[in-house]
Amino acid sequence: MAEEFNTASPVVKNGEYVADIIGIGHEGEGVGRVEGFTLFVQGALPGEKVRVKVLKLKKQFGYAKLLEVLEPSADRVEPPCAVYKQCGGCQLQHLSYEGQLVWKRQSVVDSLARIGKLNMDGIIVHPALGMSDPWNYRNKAQVPLGNSEGGLVAGFYATGSHRIIDMNECLIQHDDTNTIVQEVRRIAARLGVTAYDEERSSGLLRHVVVRVGFSTGEIMVVLVVNGDKLPHSEELVEGILAAVPGVASICMNVNREKTNVIFGRKTKVLWGDEVIYDSIGDVRFAISARSFYQVNPVQTEVLYGKALEYAELNGVETVIDAYCGIGTISLFLAQQAKRVYGVEIVPEAIEDARKNAELNGISNVEFVVGAAEEVMPRWQEQGIRSDVVVVDPPRKGCDQALLDAIIAMQPERVVYVSCNPATLARDLRVLEDGGFRTVEVQPVDMFPHTVHVECVILMVLNQ
Repeated sequence: MAEEFNTASPVVKNGEYVADIIGIGHEGEGVGRVEGFTLFVQGALPGEKVRVKVLKLKKQFGYAKLLEVLEPSADRVEPPCAVYKQCGGCQLQHLSYEGQLVWKRQSVVDSLARIGKLNMDGIIVHPALGMSDPWNYRNKAQVPLGNSEGGLVAGFYATGSHRIIDMNECLIQHDDTNTIVQEVRRIAARLGVTAYDEERSSGLLRHVVVRVGFSTGEIMVVLVVNGDKLPHSEELVEGILAAVPGVASICMNVNREKTNVIFGRKTKVLWGDEVIYDSIGDVRFAISARSFYQVNPVQTEVLYGKALEYAELNGVETVIDAYCGIGTISLFLAQQAKRVYGVEIVPEAIEDARKNAELNGISNVEFVVGAAEEVMPRWQEQGIRSDVVVVDPPRKGCDQALLDAIIAMQPERVVYVSCNPATLARDLRVLEDGGFRTVEVQPVDMFPHTVHVECVILMVLNQ
């Protein structure tokens, strides 16, 4: 195979250079310059001068390995995680938490200006809201198991691969999650329960999924298996119950498909209840094995509190919650609105949303299965006019037809909850061209030590 090279580039593959790091890329890598040529360097930070080795070259940029930090950033810290450099779960542990928050705000500003072409002079972008303790914040872990020469391994995948990095604890997971995963691995190894092998589609135990109700202390454990039966299930149940107090549900999920999707369709309760409970603010939620539920409940309350503030409700408004999921934002809004309409394309989520409304005694909310872009025009034809539209789309952003439906409905305010600044910027551009104005942006750090940032945005209709 011919050596990769670029005749226009001041660098060559396998060459060693000194690079100046000027920024952070979308995957958390340092953005470096060597004589004007861009190199992405994992582990490097803005303001640093580093020695690198070029691994791969494209026409206009390349990838390099960090060999030595010659001039470190004042924000550089020692990652506390033992497997941080191998595991792909976190990307920013080498950057101080204060530095992470500054970068996350700036990444939002850059996306809105560069992708959305928004006039940032008239938009307030607040400092990112972080956590007082940015560790052990996740209430859900989906841990794959695998086989190695040393026995069963349990951990997360290495960056860009399906190779499991064996670990004893994950510092962003709840402590009880770490204990349970290790206990399941220990018991399974002792009893000869095999781990699933992706390449051969053989073996039994695929994933250990743990969910924790932060406000209740209730824990659910789901053992995802490649088969209809789980040998030694009684011993596994007894071991889990002995390891951690608070376990309220232990389930088995059957997934025999050759797929990267974690859950199969069939779930069976091995011990305890079918659901656990948790609360965000005053709203209580029932969580089943496959329910969608925000993984950082502490910051979810911050996020939804800001959405509620931007909605400016005083009891007389009609609100539409597009992409309503299991009703988390809808039920928050219903406490202060006259009526809330939630729409979601996943039938199981709407089932959960209706149950959660009943659980909380909230009756001024209606949930409908369907695509928001199809349901909203029907509602408009029926004479339902929304004062506020709230959207909380997946990473790909809003469907163009939904944005058209919002523009046609002309609500006074749009509250956009985003998990992807790039698609957010694209969608805000469409809404601004449709007669809305972006007023305020509040970044919220839902996932400390990772590159992800959520935002709540207030838009108003130009009168």
